[in-house]
Amino acid sequence: MTEAVQARVLIVARDDTVAGPLAEGLDRLGWRTVTARGPYAAAAALADLQIEAAIIDVASYGGDSPALARRLKTACAPRRLPVIAVGDLETSQEAHAYDLTLTAPLHPAQAVLRLETLVRTAVAEEEFELRLDTFADRGRRLDMPDPDASPFRILAIGEPAPQFLALSNALARSGAEVVGAFTAYTAFDYLHERPFDAVVLWAGDNSHEALSIAAGMRRNTRLYHTPALLYMREESYITMSEAYHRGVTDVASPETPEVETAKQVIELARSYRRQTAVRKALEKARSSGLMDAATGLFTRDLFAAHLARLAQAARVRNRPLSVCVLKVSDRPEVLAARANGWLDRAIPQIGSMIGRLVRVEDTASRLSTEVFALALPATPQGAARGAGERIAAVIGCTAFEAGEGKPPFVVEFDIGVAEVNGAESVGRALEQAAARADTRQAG
Repeated sequence: MTEAVQARVLIVARDDTVAGPLAEGLDRLGWRTVTARGPYAAAAALADLQIEAAIIDVASYGGDSPALARRLKTACAPRRLPVIAVGDLETSQEAHAYDLTLTAPLHPAQAVLRLETLVRTAVAEEEFELRLDTFADRGRRLDMPDPDASPFRILAIGEPAPQFLALSNALARSGAEVVGAFTAYTAFDYLHERPFDAVVLWAGDNSHEALSIAAGMRRNTRLYHTPALLYMREESYITMSEAYHRGVTDVASPETPEVETAKQVIELARSYRRQTAVRKALEKARSSGLMDAATGLFTRDLFAAHLARLAQAARVRNRPLSVCVLKVSDRPEVLAARANGWLDRAIPQIGSMIGRLVRVEDTASRLSTEVFALALPATPQGAARGAGERIAAVIGCTAFEAGEGKPPFVVEFDIGVAEVNGAESVGRALEQAAARADTRQAG
């Protein structure tokens, strides 16, 4: 059954000067939009639709836009609503009302990259709040890590052209700690040695190297979320779309005052540091003493309790919730591995891999010896199946050791998925997902 198309982004603007091209581009990229001309229409859209983020055209509302941003967030509570400001704010203090501020015009591909990050961070923050309660019920306390008050760490990569040095100086005057790297090799040495909150890439006369570095960061799991700003001349033959699709987070031009570009970089760094803090907080659950000892995943009972809380929260927040069951399939070589005990020895590694492959906001559990389950908040059924298939594909490419002199074996999964429609249907949804995994195996 095809899932109904839902508007995901609310654009609040009095006219289509900024909103029109942005809405068209976002719709084309799969982020369906709805546009509201005023606060009351915006509140109605938030009440009726599963809106994931909002974008406010600052030029439409001027000094009233921060109050509008706070009003939208309040209308969505307890669902967390990321709000992006597009345009120039009158004072730097106004930025605190938003999750991110970007200059106009906003390229749709750039908007998608920022929306994906902000929405995931919002869902992760909601998940952390729920885990606080689940773990507290079992006498364990989770704490958000202390805020990192150190200066933002920025890596500036590229030849020391005058414009690039001017930007580095502007960043340093903003209080950031700037490290320079003149080559890609030196840059990746720095990136692997220490954490950075943002990376600035100078395109100069050789934009290919800058784009290669951005693409390389996106292929690295540890660097994947680190924002990268491409600093390129306006007459460059590289298009904005190409830059964003190659992994660049934002684009700036030397023709723009360095102070303004420095603000862009600091804004990216601030958003990334917030995202990193939430990830670290959720990862603390692994050291709580409540997890399955062999795999580090949620135990069956802990998962059941947390899933019930997730279902209740999904209803209140008007978000979808899906469960996915991954059951080791009975392929001939797996039968032999099971009979000889090799599969039992591989299960801890398999469970650990599942824990690393899920998104930080998802909950992975070991239901029984060879059956795993995922709870995926803010995820419809189709996307949940995609997540399960991605995990199964990665593990299916891994060879596990068999007995001495025996060839290694691989593990495949039968996958079942169901969407949770309410707190009372949690058990039924999990049973449906498990039954669908069995049906696939039988077929």
